[in-house]
Amino acid sequence: MSIRSLNGTDFTAMVLAGAEQLGQHAEHVNSLNVFPVPDGDTGTNMNLTMSAGVAEIKRKSSASIGEAAGILSKGLLMGARGNSGVILSQLFRGFSRSAAPYEELNTLQFAAALQNGVDAAYKAVVKPVEGTILTVAKEAAKHANYYARRTNDITELMNEVLLKAKEALAMTPELLPVLKQVGVVDSGGQGLVYIYEGFMEVLLQSDGGSRTSLNKEVTPSVAASALKPAAPTAVDIKKPAQQVIAPEMPLSAQARLETEDIEFLYDMEFFINRELGENAGVAFDDEAFRKALSVNGDSIIIIADDEVIKVHVHSKTPGDVLNLALHYGEITQIHILNMREQHRDLLTAGMDIAPSPELFAEIPPEAARSMEEAVLPADEMAPYGFIAVSSGDGIAEIFQSLGVDVVLSGGQTMNPSTEDFVKAVRSIAAEQVFILPNNSNIVLAAEQARELLEDERRISVIPSKTIPQGMAAAFAFQEDESAETNRDQMLEAISRVQSGQVTHAVRDTQYDELDIKAGHYIGIHNSKIVATDETMLQACEGLLKQMMESGDEVVTILEGDEADPEVTAALAAWLEVQYPDAEVEVHLGGQPVYYYLFSVES
Repeated sequence: MSIRSLNGTDFTAMVLAGAEQLGQHAEHVNSLNVFPVPDGDTGTNMNLTMSAGVAEIKRKSSASIGEAAGILSKGLLMGARGNSGVILSQLFRGFSRSAAPYEELNTLQFAAALQNGVDAAYKAVVKPVEGTILTVAKEAAKHANYYARRTNDITELMNEVLLKAKEALAMTPELLPVLKQVGVVDSGGQGLVYIYEGFMEVLLQSDGGSRTSLNKEVTPSVAASALKPAAPTAVDIKKPAQQVIAPEMPLSAQARLETEDIEFLYDMEFFINRELGENAGVAFDDEAFRKALSVNGDSIIIIADDEVIKVHVHSKTPGDVLNLALHYGEITQIHILNMREQHRDLLTAGMDIAPSPELFAEIPPEAARSMEEAVLPADEMAPYGFIAVSSGDGIAEIFQSLGVDVVLSGGQTMNPSTEDFVKAVRSIAAEQVFILPNNSNIVLAAEQARELLEDERRISVIPSKTIPQGMAAAFAFQEDESAETNRDQMLEAISRVQSGQVTHAVRDTQYDELDIKAGHYIGIHNSKIVATDETMLQACEGLLKQMMESGDEVVTILEGDEADPEVTAALAAWLEVQYPDAEVEVHLGGQPVYYYLFSVES
């Protein structure tokens, strides 16, 4: 049956099928990771990102293709994880902008929307690399625009898009030599092909009715290792002869505030159901409501649609706020916190962890409409705040000791989403927030959060790609310097750090001149495998030999949750003999996947 146009119902069915197809093959996508390490995560990130979009489009479906694509885009944008997830969200963000004016898309409009998605994705990446998901999407969209002039059948066009995407995927090893070297195609491109296969599956069904149930669950198929928390280890660390003691660092943002300086002390969040109550159906005056709330409140965020109004406000008079809200419907899911009480508790406990209520988890927050609505008053704001991504309890504690306000749990196997960063920024009472992603696969999500909040807060993403780089950057921070000076100093600190990781290979492969066997240990230096051995100690020593240059560097060893205490002791002794001028310190990191993380700083 020929399908001449695509509406919102059709598109929703395609999205659900695409997400399901991706979810079923997420582990295969993970297995295509270039490095033969147990942390391939592209499939997991794309699957979690797609699942966030599915949750949103199931919550609020539409028969209009423009509206449905917009709903999906919002869900993907806030749920994006890792580089692959951010690129995926941008592909559909561009698609949604092109589709926005239409109730239905014909073949020419569908092809144009695909191309607009590609343009948005390329713009989001600072240095686009060919032979990746970008190439697969680009070639498919280019062919779509060529073929759309020759058919008016959406199914026929989508089939051509899928075939071209598969052809482009097969060519990725020719464009990216490292793929050819290890004998795999690009993992992100493979994920996109699975999504397109789901699209095609729906279109091939003969009837034009409801092709996929909106109640069908799409469950993220996350690897068991990705869900495993970093368990603390009971290993007694063997202290080396020489140890560097870090100087006292400045207090974090919350600790720099006086409790009584919190003027608007009641943190309120609630919904107004516009279809219930004595005032159901009353026209909502957004401007008047905001003005009334601002008399005794700030940090006002209002997200309204035809059925519900979401309200967030910090107020002196919560009763007055609720009375104002009753003018527009029935109040539900009321959540009120006394921020002075909370601040006193945090200081008493010696902690600096701001709350992150999950009350509105089902409705991703939208970008604030103005700076005045989203930020705290100037007299309540600390000058600087820090967010760092960490995997492992010990590493988190080190970042907290360096003055980091919020430590997001994540890393190579479980990347924080854009929404995670947005929530973290909003939980810190600071005028300028620095973000340390500490993983190359997390930088894009952090940048996307920065863009979403650019009218609300000053945010600087320091592009730290490893835990050691993030630690060096945090250590280099000086509270009495300007934001620009601090950024320069942190970037300089990152440039002086060499990073190493030790894990095990999950498959046989050839990498450069190394013959890597499954189960053997591998040493990774600044994203390149430089050592492999059947013993952990030999792999560690081989890696450190590549990292050490002058011999008088500062060497930091972070033990993972599966590190061997005997290996740790032997490694410290070996360093003392081989590099007597080096300063060595050992910390319990508790990170999963990697037995050891090494930092060598000149």
